[in-house]
Formats: sequence, C-alpha cells, structure tokens
Amino acid sequence: MKKELLLGCGSSRRKLMGLDSLEWEGLVTLDINPAHAPDILHDLNYLPLPFADETFDEIHAYEVLEHLGGQGDYHSFFSLFTELHRITKKGGHLYATVPRWDSQWAWGDPSHKRVITKGTLAFLDQNAYNEQVGKTAMSDFRYIYKVSWTLKWDKTDGESYMFILEKG
Repeated sequence: MKKELLLGCGSSRRKLMGLDSLEWEGLVTLDINPAHAPDILHDLNYLPLPFADETFDEIHAYEVLEHLGGQGDYHSFFSLFTELHRITKKGGHLYATVPRWDSQWAWGDPSHKRVITKGTLAFLDQNAYNEQVGKTAMSDFRYIYKVSWTLKWDKTDGESYMFILEKG
C-alpha cells in the first residue's frame, strides 16, 4: 500500500493531482493549525520534518510552498527541498500547486514569502547545473544542494502553477 503526505492540509482533504489515482492511499496530513485536525501538528518552517527517511510514495503541497522561507532565502529553499527529498521514497513524487508568478495572489497575500516558477524548479535538478553553469546566468548552488528532483510535468491553470517533481 502506498503512503501519501498532504502538507499544509488546511480544512480540505481533496486530492487534486495524481499520476495513478485521485484517491488517497495511506494518507497522513500535516498542518500548523490545530483547528484543521491534522494527523501531525507541525510548522513547516522548522526542519527536520517528523518522519523517517523514505517514508512517502507521494507528497502533496497545494498552495503551501509559497508561505515558506522568503524570496532570495536560498538556504531555506534548498533545506526544504532536501528535506522533502529525504522523506520521499526513491522514484516518489512531489505534487504541488503555487500561485502563478503574475497572479494577484502571488504578491497580494500578505502571508506569501516566495514565488516559485519553472525557472526556480531548474535549481532542484542537478542535470540543469551540469548543462547551464558557466554557460548561462544560472547560479551554482551545488556546494549546499546535493540531492536532485526532476520536473516530470507542469501546467499553468488559471491563477495557479502546478507541477510534479520526481525524486532522483
């Protein structure tokens, strides 16, 4: 049986994305707000996450990643994605939605701390560094970022940017 994690679950338990199914299997919920009755009460700004290595087949983060870290705070960005990589099984997936960079919600919501675009996701893939560093303006973060996610799918849908990353 699969094990799936819904980060920042809020009051919804709806599965918005999936390669195989839109039904949860072995769902674990995590949120900062006790009123949402998550399985795990935890603030995602504090790492490590309270899970063992390679626990989840899928991690879902709908409209939550933009609330973490801060624009330009690359340490928190890479720490978060390294931690998500740690708790994801080999070949597992991260499914996420964030406000599109030009959405009123990306910049208008006072709790949003960063914008994530397809360009941002390139920094999570070690192959992108090999292809671009020294040839383009891409900054080299390999000295602090050692894991790799591969962008498997992305789509802009209304106000949202949706993507699926696969653990390398």
